[in-house]
Amino acid sequence: MVYTTLFISALISATLFPLGSEAILLYDLNEGYSALWLLIWATLGNTLGAVVNYILGYQGEKFLENKNIVNKEKFTKFTNLFEKYGAYTLLLSWLPLVGDFFTLAGGVARYPFWKFFLLVLVAKFGRYLVLVMGWYFTIA
Repeated sequence: MVYTTLFISALISATLFPLGSEAILLYDLNEGYSALWLLIWATLGNTLGAVVNYILGYQGEKFLENKNIVNKEKFTKFTNLFEKYGAYTLLLSWLPLVGDFFTLAGGVARYPFWKFFLLVLVAKFGRYLVLVMGWYFTIA
């Protein structure tokens, strides 16, 4: 149940909803749960939450165009910017607040999904790894 709770918390916190999974991860580490399994489940949940943002961005463009909220010209300009810096911004997808918008932008820009997934997986894993290592060094 602990790993499921962390997974769900990490998934939700990677979407546009304001929720943090870091405190739950650190609490679970303090309670003596497996650091490896916590790292795996937090990373998977957070990565899948970013995939939700990607899908929302991918589908959202059509919706916004159909409702005449945003025109195709603005999306093209945005897509060109993302194509220029896309990989770099996705490596920053772990950042609070702005990271969610980077993953949403990946979908809007139609960034190749397999590249998106790998970059976000690396970024999310790195963030949780730093938290776990920091926790170990503070208690040692």
